[in-house]
Amino acid sequence: MARVKLLMALSGVATFLGIAVVLGVVGYRVSKSGGSTESELTVQLPKGSRITATAVAGERVVLTIESPAGIEIRSFDAQTLKPAGRLRFATEP
Repeated sequence: MARVKLLMALSGVATFLGIAVVLGVVGYRVSKSGGSTESELTVQLPKGSRITATAVAGERVVLTIESPAGIEIRSFDAQTLKPAGRLRFATEP
């Protein structure tokens, strides 16, 4: 009987700790996320080019740009709008 009481007490402590951890993680994520700030960015495109497609992929905003020099894909961080990468496609001479 004493063994059953000990196991029940351990089970109660484990349940309490599990709930405390879950609530702690939720509170941490809520306080860490904060408010979103507005971002504004002006991107200079090469002369004669145009944006042919836009997409959002995870944490990135992706632009497909068509210009006389070829096709270019630029990606930006979705929250800060800082440039994250550039990929250029050119035809072989």
